[in-house]
Amino acid sequence: MTHTATNYPSTDTPSGWLRRAEYWLDDKGKGAWIAAMVLGFIFVWPVGLFLLFYMIWGKKMFSNKCTSRSSRHSYRRSAAMAMKSSGNTAFDAYKADTLRRLEEEQNSFESFLDRLRAAKDKAEFDQFMEDRAKSSPADDEKAETEEKEEA
Repeated sequence: MTHTATNYPSTDTPSGWLRRAEYWLDDKGKGAWIAAMVLGFIFVWPVGLFLLFYMIWGKKMFSNKCTSRSSRHSYRRSAAMAMKSSGNTAFDAYKADTLRRLEEEQNSFESFLDRLRAAKDKAEFDQFMEDRAKSSPADDEKAETEEKEEA
């Protein structure tokens, strides 16, 4: 659900246009906030400074709060739709079975990735130990040679 001109706050109040600009920038995302701040610094530096402080204190700089409102609402809507009953028991049973099966597949895939990572870690460790074992005799000979030279 994207904000249209009718969904923005009214401009009747003195801060109405500021609120409307804030909603517009929020709809466009974090990049729009950063662009507005940079342009503010270029053309009127106090405006850029104000936007920088507003973004930091409003937590728009370091959070995902200024992501598009429509994407947040569509995700919530789709999650709610997954739990909502259609009224048809056969379809609801099919949907529940499919969701359960997908969760099982996700769990088995995650365990596969864990096993794959563990195997990779073991292979890397074995390679390290093998390289270390190969370099150890050479290091021992080098140390013996240095000891003989010192004596």
